Amino acid sequence: MATLYVRNLPDDLYAKLQELAVSQHRSINAQVITLLEEALKTEAQQTEDQKRQNVIKILEESRQRRRVNPADFGLLDSTELIREDRDR
Repeated sequence: MATLYVRNLPDDLYAKLQELAVSQHRSINAQVITLLEEALKTEAQQTEDQKRQNVIKILEESRQRRRVNPADFGLLDSTELIREDRDR
């Protein structure tokens, strides 16, 4: 198991951490581990939510796009182009 040292921790932050640990009936060490685990779970969940939202956005944008009809732009249908090429 790894050891983590935190240097220059502000006194007021340490006091808040100590109060939280006492209120949760934990040691400061256990409280820090719990807080880190919760923060990492939250970060991972936010990342997953963002990915999900990106996929939903892309799907919605693709649904909103209408199909382009080549005839609307004066373009030949690809089938006609292939037939012309074969007839040469």
